[in-house]
Amino acid sequence: MVLQLTLADETATVAAGEALGRACRAEGLHEGLTLFLHGQLGAGKTTLCRGVLSAFGHQGSVKSPTYTLVEPYELGSQRVFHFDLYRLGNPEELEFMGVRDYFTPGSLSLVEWPERGAGVLPAPDLEVELVLPDSGRKLRLSGRSPRGEAVLKRLQELLGNL
Repeated sequence: MVLQLTLADETATVAAGEALGRACRAEGLHEGLTLFLHGQLGAGKTTLCRGVLSAFGHQGSVKSPTYTLVEPYELGSQRVFHFDLYRLGNPEELEFMGVRDYFTPGSLSLVEWPERGAGVLPAPDLEVELVLPDSGRKLRLSGRSPRGEAVLKRLQELLGNL
């Protein structure tokens, strides 16, 4: 299943992220879920993550963990890991930081620039692509597992109710 949305601006991108976060939370789908976020610099990947984190109750700022590679969020009983692999020199660096320990059955992982961790990262449940056309943003979500497909179906229901 593929879902495509047109987002007018940053506010719409955050709102789409919040809807995605709510869809992930539905029926415990977020537990052990991995999302790969693709898009050029400035396409809105971190902005979308801000919305997802907001849906889980995060109220502070969200910055891209470009230098630390991962920012953990403990949100009640939920653990969310936000990765930004843009500055990753070699996928093997992920092994040295114990990356496999982050992708647990009880966590949600948001991974920006996943192609830089190819061969080390687990397969995604959802692939999210943000593209900057002449105005606004285009958001394309693709399910890559049964759980990813379930999230997309729930997201489609949520968007239909707006």
